[in-house]
Amino acid sequence: MTSHQEHTDTPRPGDAYVQSFARGLEVIRSFSARAPHQTLSEVAAATGLTRAGARRILLTLQTLGYVGSDGKLFSLTPRILDLGFAYLSSMPIWNRAEPVMEALVREVQESCSAAVLDATDIVYVLRVPTQKIMRINLGVGSRLPAWCTSMGRLLLSELPDGELQARLAASTIEALTKHTLTDLEAITARVQQARKQGWCLVNQELEEGLISMAAPITDRAGRMVAALNISGQANRTSAKVMQETMLPSLLQAARQISSLI
Repeated sequence: MTSHQEHTDTPRPGDAYVQSFARGLEVIRSFSARAPHQTLSEVAAATGLTRAGARRILLTLQTLGYVGSDGKLFSLTPRILDLGFAYLSSMPIWNRAEPVMEALVREVQESCSAAVLDATDIVYVLRVPTQKIMRINLGVGSRLPAWCTSMGRLLLSELPDGELQARLAASTIEALTKHTLTDLEAITARVQQARKQGWCLVNQELEEGLISMAAPITDRAGRMVAALNISGQANRTSAKVMQETMLPSLLQAARQISSLI
């Protein structure tokens, strides 16, 4: 094997991998709804950095305007949104998809969302709500576990079986409601069912009373690039009625968005 062939895809510090940049992203990710304001020590503990290392990164982010501080506590500033919206602005499809989703919401009177798969999570890229039906506050950039959501299972169904099992093995599987499937074989079976039928329904597994259906958004080559869903309340519309009355409209909307790609 030649020296050129000995290169691997794994980045190494000093090679293609910029360690300081990676550490900066870890500092940004350490802030969350649970930890919106952190001391220097808390950031260091959350990221595994030394206090000196965390301080250098925080002060750099502060100089760039991405972090603010009152002298003791650090927090992200609205400028951090520029990083996320750069992704959305680079994919104008979502601007064109929004009217389709709004029309679907008007027709079925349920909330509609679009999401993509990222590791073991789905990430919301667009959401058109009707009224708040979930305790979880969702918006663009929100993450939910893929294994127990309709969009997640549908997106997982696009993966080869080996990759699917690896993603499920890396997920934190736990009972979120009394309806949540926690057996890996049962979850895999639902993913395979979604693959076969081309859509997915999850009945109160993520949150009590929440029913969600998802349909695929595909590119011109037929590859699934995102998922579209509608969510409703079990006490208002049963899973059976939701499937019978809303699935055709959801599938049609997903096809319409796919045609725009």
